Amino acid sequence: MNDTSSLLLGLADHLAARRGDILEAWRRAGMVDPEQPTAHSLSRAQFYDHIPDFLAVLESRLRERAARVAPATDARPEEVKHGLQRWQQGYHIEELMHEWWNLHSVLLQELESYAQAHPESSAQAQLHAAREIINLIHEGVTESAAQYSHLERSDAAGHLRDLEKAVASLRQLEQHRAGLIHEAVHDLRGNVQSVTNLAELLRIEDLPAGERADFAELLQSNIETVASLIQDLMELARLESGKERRKPARFDAAKMLTEHCAVHLARAQAKNLYLRTAGPDSLVVFDDAGKIRRLVQNLIVNALNYTQHGGVTVSWGEEEKHWWVRIQDTGPGLMGGPGAPLVKDLSNATASAREADERGAAAAGAQPRVLAQAEIGPKRPAPHPRQLPGEGIGLSIVKRLCELLDASVEVVSSGEHGTIIRVVFPRHDDIDSQAPIGANI
Repeated sequence: MNDTSSLLLGLADHLAARRGDILEAWRRAGMVDPEQPTAHSLSRAQFYDHIPDFLAVLESRLRERAARVAPATDARPEEVKHGLQRWQQGYHIEELMHEWWNLHSVLLQELESYAQAHPESSAQAQLHAAREIINLIHEGVTESAAQYSHLERSDAAGHLRDLEKAVASLRQLEQHRAGLIHEAVHDLRGNVQSVTNLAELLRIEDLPAGERADFAELLQSNIETVASLIQDLMELARLESGKERRKPARFDAAKMLTEHCAVHLARAQAKNLYLRTAGPDSLVVFDDAGKIRRLVQNLIVNALNYTQHGGVTVSWGEEEKHWWVRIQDTGPGLMGGPGAPLVKDLSNATASAREADERGAAAAGAQPRVLAQAEIGPKRPAPHPRQLPGEGIGLSIVKRLCELLDASVEVVSSGEHGTIIRVVFPRHDDIDSQAPIGANI
């Protein structure tokens, strides 16, 4: 065995033996990196994600290189999953690049330590080993960034579809107004010649009361839909412009959620739906209450809008370094409506996070925490898919608010079971116990 093969084989064994130390060194680097703020909100298992499998591929590559055989192991599935989960966890692309750089630095430090402990290895052999590390890190950066970019484009495509739907709604309203004017002119025996829009039509004194009421109700319904879409688009634009800022303060999340559900109870009862709450009586946190209220508002209103039978359950709780809000409905599922592409990405990200969470939980002898499909409830006949306008915009607002709050959003949904959306917030440690609760709500 030549010098290069010997070094590569020995380095592979060295990295395998020190894999836990390498992961911990990488995590410590992320905790002190000012460019990785989201890392502080992740548990150890969430932070490690699929990187242990990636390191196993690196070790295999080094052994294959030592044996002078073509690489048989492929790191791309783990790299793609890592980019997918980081997107779901609210990472920005710059954070993703920084943590790959930190992993690169840690691995090169391990190579230097191994080379110093084995001075008999040549500089050429060390160069070969460094090249293998650099090549695989390059693959990791490329695949993770490509996956992240794909998801961003998919989200943007959803925005475009909702914009097109809003424009189509406006055009449909104009066409309907023109049709109403035509019918009214015919019914009024041609006496109205200069009516140019529905508003003018409704001002005609001798318009039959029944038609007037029907026209007014239909017009109002369309106007409210379009106005809601425009308002959502304006909110999404503010979030995407980067002008929104977190305004954290100490408040009781349980009280806020209970009061918020009480506000929407009448809406639920009007549709013969239940709106239930479950959680501790008090849950004091340090976060932006206003943005969390907006986030929950979107989720509750969407759930009530789409659910026709059964109802909605809003629950909350805390675990270790996090607290969470969960909205579960018995509606027709998210996968068939205009927001389906974003929902699919979020569902895939949740499944990927669950996979990593189960592996970490098994190693620690603990229970997984990420949502599982099995939690969604009993199976029932699949209803028609949801197709109301604005769904994609509402989900995008939730995703953007989660990014702003360093929160992770988990989704499981099907037409036969309904939908669960759980938002997991970091538990900030800087709560001033002397500050009044709810000062910034």
